[in-house]
Amino acid sequence: MTQEKNCLIITDIQNDFCPGGALAVSEGDKIIPIVNRMASKFDKVVATQDWHSPGHISFASTHRKQPYEIMTIDGIQQVMWPDHCVAGSFGADFHRDLDLREVDLIIRKGNDLNIDSYSTFLENDKKTLTGLHFYLQGFEIKDLYFCGLATDYCVFSSVMDAVEMGFHASVILDACRGVDVPAGNVTATLQRMKERGVRILNHNELSL
Repeated sequence: MTQEKNCLIITDIQNDFCPGGALAVSEGDKIIPIVNRMASKFDKVVATQDWHSPGHISFASTHRKQPYEIMTIDGIQQVMWPDHCVAGSFGADFHRDLDLREVDLIIRKGNDLNIDSYSTFLENDKKTLTGLHFYLQGFEIKDLYFCGLATDYCVFSSVMDAVEMGFHASVILDACRGVDVPAGNVTATLQRMKERGVRILNHNELSL
């Protein structure tokens, strides 16, 4: 029996999500050496990039709210984030230490002014597709491995959509970091992923 083709999905390792950035994830840059070492082991590698317009619907400043408040907009619960990953800005760039040589495809998400997008498969309206699943199906890839930032938002949403679309999903936990907003969110989202059959492992447990 031939081994299923696999893909590593590197989530949002951008300046604004790393220490010193507008929406910094604690130790977000610490995962980069692990990601760089792993990338060559996979059949395909996809990197995702938050890419927001100025005045984006997810920005607290757009609504004159405080960061991390929660609003409901058009029936969608939305965390009010600090302005981050504005298209073309230094904050939106990949971290300089991330080695992109193994990356086959870059998916930019959240570029619709009026819809946020945590998942790399579907925007938060759960209707608008990014097209990534077509790309993976075209290469007959079923086995997906997720790493990056942040565990409890963009990684979590991408993983749950992947499972819903029929992919096998694994999370490489030591190659992820979370924001943990609200407190306990990382633990809660990991539990939800496990309940959906997602495999949680560290990079040294990979058998590729």
